[in-house]
Amino acid sequence: MAAVGTESSELVASQISRALEALAGRSIAVLTGAGVSTDSGIPDYRGDGSPRRTPMTFQEFTGDEAKRRRYWVGSHLGWRSFSSTRPNRGHRALAALEAAGTVTGLVTQNVDGLHLRAGSRAVVELHGDMRSVSCLACGTRFPRELVARRLERDNPALALPDGVALGPDGDVLPQSWEDVTVPDCTVCEGILKPDVVFFGELVPAARTRVAEQVVDDAEALLVAGSSLAVNSGLRLVSRAHRRGSPIVIINRGGTKGDGRADVKIDAGTTETLEALASALM
Repeated sequence: MAAVGTESSELVASQISRALEALAGRSIAVLTGAGVSTDSGIPDYRGDGSPRRTPMTFQEFTGDEAKRRRYWVGSHLGWRSFSSTRPNRGHRALAALEAAGTVTGLVTQNVDGLHLRAGSRAVVELHGDMRSVSCLACGTRFPRELVARRLERDNPALALPDGVALGPDGDVLPQSWEDVTVPDCTVCEGILKPDVVFFGELVPAARTRVAEQVVDDAEALLVAGSSLAVNSGLRLVSRAHRRGSPIVIINRGGTKGDGRADVKIDAGTTETLEALASALM
């Protein structure tokens, strides 16, 4: 009898072979989720063994000043750690596939900016990014670094501690936030919010249309590191399925899109994307 590890390796190799048959010779749209960034040190909050997470909703952020202070402290500490992460080999494999003309567009549910830093250019950041902050009242947009400097100036004790635990979306839970002064808009004194899509907040319609166009313009869809638990990503898989495009999903564990996939690869994204890129270029 073959060892379990051998059986597993043979199964993954077979799945990759089938994925190559589905993708070879076709232009590919890519949809990525948190699982692509785990090898960069950013934990996935939906997979098995992931840390428990209770994300703040848009309604809580806008309606409760105390919760807004809590969010800003956690978000700031996490952003400082978040900004030091680096793209991994999976990010770079996708960038190489784009440079080769095989990947024609990439939609990511991540807000970490790692695809752009890896060299991908045709990127739609479906849930926004952490690089900027906007006023909810007047719409003025500010660089995140500028707002971060104001936050630290007004709260000198708010320094990044050693060993801060980095959570999903760059958020960590602070020990205390009661006395924190949160920066407001310098134009109208309105509420500032990082340019990420909160739970309970809709993805902007124009951004959704661009993401849909990425899927429509390609001949196949590759999903990497997403459980597809969020409807914004699952809708894109459904769209590709309705068009009859081959769909390949790479994810450890099940996803809501498995029933629509032509091939499901139950393996890590980094090594699988490298294997696919090596064969497709």
